[in-house]
Amino acid sequence: MKPSLFFIAAFVFITSCTTLDVYEKTTAFPLHQWKSKELLPFTFTIKDTSSLYNFYVVLRHEDAYQYKNIWLNIKIKDPDSSYSIKREFTLADNTKWLGTGMDDIIEHRITFNSIPINLKKGDYTFTLQQIMREDTLQHILNAGIRVEKVKQ
Repeated sequence: MKPSLFFIAAFVFITSCTTLDVYEKTTAFPLHQWKSKELLPFTFTIKDTSSLYNFYVVLRHEDAYQYKNIWLNIKIKDPDSSYSIKREFTLADNTKWLGTGMDDIIEHRITFNSIPINLKKGDYTFTLQQIMREDTLQHILNAGIRVEKVKQ
């Protein structure tokens, strides 16, 4: 076995033995537009009920995005119920974007639970909808969610 193949095989073996403590998924907008009627569902399963979790909205946009914020309707379906949250997320202050940037692409990971929470075992679906006054939001590249176990 060549040395490079050995290292690749060892890397795959080591990484396959670890558990993933994060769910992150985004939906891309090929035309860089997010229509207000376009719903983005994300489904994941919780098996570990002994951990606490944080939730994040993940958003990527171009520097040309015209607003310092975004309003989202977040529909949540957990194993026992369904509910909806309307929330404003601040993306910039008066001088700069609050996310991380590379060239003209800005990425935000913004938490939307104030404290880590314990989740019940089962399937969860989070559905994102932009509810800005502009019906088709321009310069949006991706939107999604991130669910992360809190390290204790």
